[in-house]
Amino acid sequence: MSQQPADTSDKSLFPAPPMAEQERMIEAILFASTEPLSQAMIAARLPHGCDAAEALAHLRTRYQGRGVNLVRVGDAYAMRTAPDLAYLMQAERVEIRKLSRAAIETLAIIAYHQPVTRAEIEEIRGVAVSRGTIDQLLELEWIRLGRRRMTPGRPVTFVVTTEFLDHFGLESSRDLPGLRELREAGLLDSRPMPGRDAPGDDEDDDSPETGQSELFED
Repeated sequence: MSQQPADTSDKSLFPAPPMAEQERMIEAILFASTEPLSQAMIAARLPHGCDAAEALAHLRTRYQGRGVNLVRVGDAYAMRTAPDLAYLMQAERVEIRKLSRAAIETLAIIAYHQPVTRAEIEEIRGVAVSRGTIDQLLELEWIRLGRRRMTPGRPVTFVVTTEFLDHFGLESSRDLPGLRELREAGLLDSRPMPGRDAPGDDEDDDSPETGQSELFED
């Protein structure tokens, strides 16, 4: 009875690399990968005979307490910055955000006519005020909700905040530039404000409108 030759298809002519070398290989693979890799994916890249599971276990131990750790993400592995050093990777930057023309006009109306309702803002501007415009000013904390008017519907009013005054270097709303100054600086057209006659030399443009008779909710 003849003997069958041994199956050598799963054997290599060369021995597996030492465990330290296997760790180096896995380290290089994970370092170059842009996403976590499963153990099977790592093993497929290693030379025949390597033990990916054991090498990964040794490598995880070796990286404990280092600035970079070998972590498990689900069923995969990845190199990640140590959690306690994550703050070093954060960068703060000042983002310059330009207000839209609608936001500038709305802010100016609130500053000079506060407390003012949304309907009054739209009446002065002559166009509807989008929710995004109000939300942007609220997010900047330059305006806030004021008291509700004791009128039908009890509409909420808007007023400027101390953050607005601080940003523009104002002590109070009374320090806002007068309407005449704004027109002379080209920041406001010469059209009269609603309810006013055409501007003249005797108009008092240096203070916000006063004498509002509306009643407010406490």
